[in-house]
Amino acid sequence: MERASSMQIGIIGLGRMGANIARRLARGGHDCVVFDRSPDAVALLSGEGMTGVDALESMAGALAAPRIFWVMLPAGDPTEATIQRLVQIAAPGDVVIDGGNTFYKDDIRRAKLLADKGLHYVDVGTSGGVWGLERGYCMMIGGEDETVRRLDPIFDCLAPGRGDVQPTRGRDVADDRAERGYIHTGPAGSGHFVKMVHNGIEYGLMQAYAEGFDVLKTKNSDALPQDERFDLDLRDIAEVWRRGSVVSSWLLDLTAEALVSDPSLEQFSGRVADSGEGRWTIHAAMEQAVPVNVLSAALYARYRSREEHSYADRLLSAMRFGFGGHVEIPQ
Repeated sequence: MERASSMQIGIIGLGRMGANIARRLARGGHDCVVFDRSPDAVALLSGEGMTGVDALESMAGALAAPRIFWVMLPAGDPTEATIQRLVQIAAPGDVVIDGGNTFYKDDIRRAKLLADKGLHYVDVGTSGGVWGLERGYCMMIGGEDETVRRLDPIFDCLAPGRGDVQPTRGRDVADDRAERGYIHTGPAGSGHFVKMVHNGIEYGLMQAYAEGFDVLKTKNSDALPQDERFDLDLRDIAEVWRRGSVVSSWLLDLTAEALVSDPSLEQFSGRVADSGEGRWTIHAAMEQAVPVNVLSAALYARYRSREEHSYADRLLSAMRFGFGGHVEIPQ
């Protein structure tokens, strides 16, 4: 696909991911206009050479038509209110991108609303967490084909690129975007739907690691016969599994780092939050009559963790903090 030159884009929401998305785009030569309800967050990025504004209306005035607004806010009311305001101040031809973890049915509704106003809506399921600035962001993108292609320089800049990951053997397709770390999944809502299932799978993978390491840790229990007790070094086990094992992954890398810094994981209580996507995945599975035994069990384990806390729960909290900077539910 042909790559275009730099583009101008407004970034709304400068939290853990929004600020780094703006930074990665700016490093790639794109012109970023940034806004957040926190003046300090705006001032910080203004000091890094971006154009800071104090209101959405000011952002609209600073962007050249057709404007591109990227909303990077928590799902629910913050995103809904912001997009409703953008509908009022945007002009026909402008694009509104939602890069948060929005429920996909909300995307479908919003896309229809914006289309009636002559606006374009794109939903971007964005994975990469606090590491995205350096590693890049894996993106699953829903929206009109023409609009998504026009935005390609932005997505290409944010994506990880091919790196040292070899293409899947036998894969021979003209569209290489998946190999660069992003895909156009289909119409509005499809990007966040794919990201929703991605996060549901993430729950299951994390739960499997957490439970497995809990079994390893408790192998020296006083309840076992003396000759069946093993005092296993979880740090070494995590490290060796990272090298050539079929269970190696980035989540395992984060597990290994957590165990090195704090083997007992005492800094975590084990009250594991869920940000919504796991529940939505289960709901979708029910609507589609698809059994998701592992994903359901992983979600219910998070609910249970808020009543009683195990080593597995503390490891789940450590992984969530590792990839996304997520803090635990307060006691």
